[in-house]
Amino acid sequence: MQIWVDGDACPGVIKDILFRAAERMRIPMTLVANKLLRTPPSAYIRALQVPHGFDVADDEIVSKMQAGDLVITADIPLAASAIDKGGHALNPRGEFYTRENMQAALNMRNFMAELRDSGIETGGPAAFSASDRKAFANQLDRFLNRNISRN
Repeated sequence: MQIWVDGDACPGVIKDILFRAAERMRIPMTLVANKLLRTPPSAYIRALQVPHGFDVADDEIVSKMQAGDLVITADIPLAASAIDKGGHALNPRGEFYTRENMQAALNMRNFMAELRDSGIETGGPAAFSASDRKAFANQLDRFLNRNISRN
């Protein structure tokens, strides 16, 4: 199992949680972004810079990930692709995307895009909070403990 991180928009506090988890559990983790990302010195953590362009980082993650890998992303189409490939997807607010909730998430994303495209002000997501950080850390810990013990 490997952890793939959609690094362009991942909050720093989430990256810090992931760095500690990768080290503690000895799990390979790759941050993929179109800009250079700093990572701590580690045998388990690396950053992969891809060219600028629409969905280049997402496409790189999907092409390299394998079934059973974990993808950290708030990007719903990337999460859907990861799940279609047999992987797992967790957003930085601590919510797992699943086959069961993916269609609803895609529908909501498309609906909000239609509203924005028609000129309706939808606002953005709520500010990232301490409870989001805690929810993410708890979900990640449960997932890793459950899946590492299987291997």
